[in-house]
Amino acid sequence: QVHLVESGGGLVQAGGSLSLSCAASGRTFSSYAMGWFRQAPGKEREFVAAISWNGVITIYADSVKGRFTISRDNAKNTVALQMNSLKPEDTAFYYCAASRGSVDYQAGYNHWGQGTQVSVSS
Repeated sequence: QVHLVESGGGLVQAGGSLSLSCAASGRTFSSYAMGWFRQAPGKEREFVAAISWNGVITIYADSVKGRFTISRDNAKNTVALQMNSLKPEDTAFYYCAASRGSVDYQAGYNHWGQGTQVSVSS
């Protein structure tokens, strides 16, 4: 079991940047693929980005590709999401998630943090 706690959310103007962090407790963090998901009001949860256990593979949703960067530091048990050129459409509650499966298997992300709100004003 891995426990995840997100931080770094807030309110930012369109075009600005924000960095989210996810801190994991437990001693098996390096075994997990890690991902970021988001959910806006009235919409279903959607995939944002993911990174393999060793950081070799990264995957991004088309909507954030080129603007967001996911990274991890296994020594510190953290995963980050650097968000640049933010748009109002990025407004959502962002969740960190962990998977013992493949980085590209979304259903495998079944360990979740509590989430953090990101609001982008126009």
